[in-house]
Amino acid sequence: MSLKALKGFKDILPSDVATWQRIEATAREIFHRYGFTEIRVPILEKTGLFVRSIGEATDIVEKEMYTFEDRNGSSITMRPEGTASVLRAFIEHNLHLLQPIQRLYTIGPMFRHERPQKGRLRQFHQMSVEVLGADQPMVDSELMAMAWQLLTELGLKVSLEINSLGCPECRPAYNKALLDFVCERSDQLCEDCQRRRQTNPLRILDCKNEECREQYKGVPELPDHLCAACEDHFAEVKRLLALLEIPFKVNAFMVRGLDYYTRTTFELITTDLGAQSAVGAGGRYDGLVAQLGGPKNMPGIGFAVGMERLALLIQQNEMGEEPTPLDLFIAALGDEARDLAFKLMQACRKSGLKTAMDPAGRSLKNQMKQAGKSQARYTFIFGEDELANNKAILRNMVNKEQQEIPLSGTPDAWCDNISEKLK
Repeated sequence: MSLKALKGFKDILPSDVATWQRIEATAREIFHRYGFTEIRVPILEKTGLFVRSIGEATDIVEKEMYTFEDRNGSSITMRPEGTASVLRAFIEHNLHLLQPIQRLYTIGPMFRHERPQKGRLRQFHQMSVEVLGADQPMVDSELMAMAWQLLTELGLKVSLEINSLGCPECRPAYNKALLDFVCERSDQLCEDCQRRRQTNPLRILDCKNEECREQYKGVPELPDHLCAACEDHFAEVKRLLALLEIPFKVNAFMVRGLDYYTRTTFELITTDLGAQSAVGAGGRYDGLVAQLGGPKNMPGIGFAVGMERLALLIQQNEMGEEPTPLDLFIAALGDEARDLAFKLMQACRKSGLKTAMDPAGRSLKNQMKQAGKSQARYTFIFGEDELANNKAILRNMVNKEQQEIPLSGTPDAWCDNISEKLK
C-alpha cells in the first residue's frame, strides 16, 4: 500500500517554503505597521462556537465542518475559519478591558470538507485580521487599505469589490422584497436556494448555479434598501477609499458565506486562479461579540486572506522562489578532517554564514557535486595532506579561482579568516 496525503491535504515542500515565509514576513511587517498584534488560538473548538457565529444554515456548518465527539462525548470541531476563535479568546480573556480598540491577527491552518480545487484545499491556511471596538467607516476603509497594501507589496494585482448588507433595522425590509421577487420564480430554483429562502433569504444571492443566477437578474439590490444610518456609513466608506486612491466597485450580489456580516463586506479578486477568484475577503460583524456572550455594543470588522492562493499567484508571477544559496560548503576528507569541519561549520553558522557539509564523508568529487547543487558561493577543501601542511583551499564556485587559507589556531580562527575572504 502506497502512503499518500489525504485528499485535500497537501505537503508544503522545501521548494515552496521560501514563498510562504516571504508571505508571512511581509504580512507581519505590514500588520505591525498598522498597529496589530498577533494572537494564536487552538485548532479545536467546541462545535457550538461555529454554529452560533457562522450560522446554522450556512454551507460551512451544514456540509463542510470536520466535527466529531471526543472521549467525553463533547462535540468538537476543527476550526473552519479564524474569526470565531479569535472572538472567543477576546471574550474569555476580557481583552476589551486592556484597551478600547483591539487590533488582532492570527495565522494558521483551517479545515473544511469541500471539493478540492486549484488554490482550495481541505486543510488550508489563512491570515485572519480583526478590529474590535470601532464602528467608524474610517476603520472599514483602513482595513481594506491594509489588505490592498499587503497584496500590492507581494507584487499581486487584484481588484476590490464592496457591498453593504445593512443592519438588523433595514435587513428585514430587504428580505421581504427579496422573497417577493424569488417566490415568483421558486419553481425554477435549485434545491439549495429553495431551502435557503426559508432559512436565510440573503444567502440565495451567493448561489453559483448558473440557472439560478439567470433567474436573479433584476433582483432588488441591497444598497437600494439601506436605512439612513447604513446608507451614510456606506457612503463614507466609499468616500474614504476614493480619498486613499484605492479603486473599487460595488457588487450588490456580494453577501459572503457567513451569517454574521453586517454593513460593509468586501472581496479582493484576481482573474489568475480560475473559478476561485477571491484571494481575500471580509466584512463588518457588529453584533457577533454580543451574540457569543461578550460585551454588548462591541463592534467588529475583519478579513481573511488565503495563503495557498497567495503562494500560487506569486509562483505564477515569478516562477517560484529560487533556493537561497549557501555561503560556504566544507568538503572534508578523512575522519580527523571531518571532525574539524564539523566544528568549523558550527563556528561559521554562529558568525552568520549559511554553511553546510557532507556528513557521510564521500569522495571529493561527490562533495564538489553536492556543493554545486547547493549553489554554494565558496567551497572550503581540506584533508590529511592539507592538515599536515597547515593549509586548506578556498574555491570560488562562480569563477573557479582558488586561494590557500592557513590552518593555524582553532576552527573559530579559521572561520574568522574565511569570513574576511568572503566579504
